[in-house]
Amino acid sequence: MRRPKHGGNLAWAAALADCPPEAILDFSASISPLGPPKSALAAIVSQLDNLRHYPDPNYCELRLALSHFHQLSPEWILPGNGSAELLSLAGRELAQLAATVLIAPAFGDYYRALAAYDAKVLEFPVSLTATEEQESPPLNSMASISPLSEILDKGQRTNDLGLLLNNPHNPTGKLFSRSAILPYLETFALVVVDEAFMDFLPPDREQSLIDMVQDYPNLVILRSLTKFYSLPGLRLGYAIAHPDRLQRWQLWRDPWPVNTLAAAAAVAALQDKAFQAETWAWLTPTRNQLFLGLASLPELRPLDGAANFLLVESQQSVLQLQQKLLKEHRILIRDCLSFPELGDRYFRVAVLSSSDNQCLLKALSLVISH
Repeated sequence: MRRPKHGGNLAWAAALADCPPEAILDFSASISPLGPPKSALAAIVSQLDNLRHYPDPNYCELRLALSHFHQLSPEWILPGNGSAELLSLAGRELAQLAATVLIAPAFGDYYRALAAYDAKVLEFPVSLTATEEQESPPLNSMASISPLSEILDKGQRTNDLGLLLNNPHNPTGKLFSRSAILPYLETFALVVVDEAFMDFLPPDREQSLIDMVQDYPNLVILRSLTKFYSLPGLRLGYAIAHPDRLQRWQLWRDPWPVNTLAAAAAVAALQDKAFQAETWAWLTPTRNQLFLGLASLPELRPLDGAANFLLVESQQSVLQLQQKLLKEHRILIRDCLSFPELGDRYFRVAVLSSSDNQCLLKALSLVISH
């Protein structure tokens, strides 16, 4: 079976570990262990009888729920079949420009979406050097977006270029400040910010640019509802951008991209304030505990991050670590071979429950020591 490019491929992992998929402890997919919310599951059940009908092609109820959530008019919001579908539409627009700037290492689907329309790519590396002492847990993961300053400092034209980046950054987990990104809205022809992991930050720490879309018609925000609410199987995301752009995207895609069950689950999840607060209260201390545990292991160096995952540098071959963890402990970590800049010396792990994280740390300790 071919090695997967994405995390969460339990069929591949189970074949390698010679066990049922449900026996795998999966750290490879950055999905919250707290969900799905009971409110979302109840909403799915309530809509089963409606499967005999087509969804509302305009998704009025879902867009209204999102508009209330973000305090934005519904015409500025376009739901999609996961943020992957919307990324493909963004790739079509970016391909019309001279080139698109990426912060490398970059999420592999960015290259897919851009390559589909023969877009030219310019890569600028992000620093993998920790800005804080590794013995301390990450308290404030703000980072400057310094790689882009090379473009502006050299006076290079950017008014015919696009910019595609995620915040927090995947796979490093770095959180870019709003103030670091805002200058590029003035200079790039199109700026697409993928905020798939932004909802893991509480309101007082998030650095979203959603409230800037009405001031910048060249700004597109992509969001995912699958990671925070543990609903990746439903495939639900949305774009926030100028209505003229979203109307154009609507003409490009197939009808009914969001199924009835996904739409109902999203409406319920967005209104579940208790689940949101529980997730924010859980993540920071649990991530810090996992960070310190990884930092205490020889040959490993975790990078501080703001999302629900940690990127870890290893002095050993990650492929060997991955195989040993699977075969000996039925634990799956995400290798970073799909990020050419990282290769076989980095892996990524999701933040799971404290007990699951301890299982990972114990297994890593055993594997590294042999």
